[in-house]
Amino acid sequence: MTAELKSTSQGATMVLTLSNPEHRNALGPEIYAAGVEALNVAESNPEVRSVVLTGEGALFCAGGNLQRLQANRQQPAEVQAQSIEGLHSWIEAIRTFPKPVIAAVEGAAAGAGFSLALACDFIVAADDAVFVMAYSNVALSPDGGASWALSQALPRQLVSELLMGGERISAQRLHGLGLVNRVVATGDALTQALALADKLNAKAPNALASIKELINDAGGTGLNRQLASERDHFVRNLHHANGGIGIAAFLAKQTPRYE
Repeated sequence: MTAELKSTSQGATMVLTLSNPEHRNALGPEIYAAGVEALNVAESNPEVRSVVLTGEGALFCAGGNLQRLQANRQQPAEVQAQSIEGLHSWIEAIRTFPKPVIAAVEGAAAGAGFSLALACDFIVAADDAVFVMAYSNVALSPDGGASWALSQALPRQLVSELLMGGERISAQRLHGLGLVNRVVATGDALTQALALADKLNAKAPNALASIKELINDAGGTGLNRQLASERDHFVRNLHHANGGIGIAAFLAKQTPRYE
């Protein structure tokens, strides 16, 4: 069965489902390209307010296909480099996508599957979900921005444990560390991710886009530049039609309906 990224709609949310059941939803170049294309379509569609990324069946994603990686060892190094560039293009597309992206994780999120979840704005995980940076277990080093995302969020010693040790970590522990937003009952991750998406869909899209951009820039920006950026975003959003809608609705004790 061919690996694919299935796209469906749930109200104002686009649901992207990793589908490669024969290889535990393992990733590959065709999925990376489909992911970038899907986000491009969603960005230009005003009816799409958010995206949920999930896996088919009882698990999220096993990471890279080891059989494909083994075959690539017989190919020029550029073949694997191009494949990783495809993954990284998708990671960057998720990070810069101006709408919320939520990972709904059941079962395992391993290797690049863990990296993919970390690239999302929110992670909703089943209570028996496990996460593992398994690269060192097969004599490899991480990709998909794992070393960057974890180093941004966690102390060096814990990042070393995850990346060098290659041991499984539970959804509960990641929740305690602040990397998982919500731990939910097994089998309920997608339902709860969609409920979170519905709440976000009710907010002003321009404001959420500003917040995501400010968060993305904060790690590499000095305070003075970040303050200036916050000022510019605030003024732009105040003078956006949604700024008037939101303030008027709050003062009138009504529910706003944003454009």
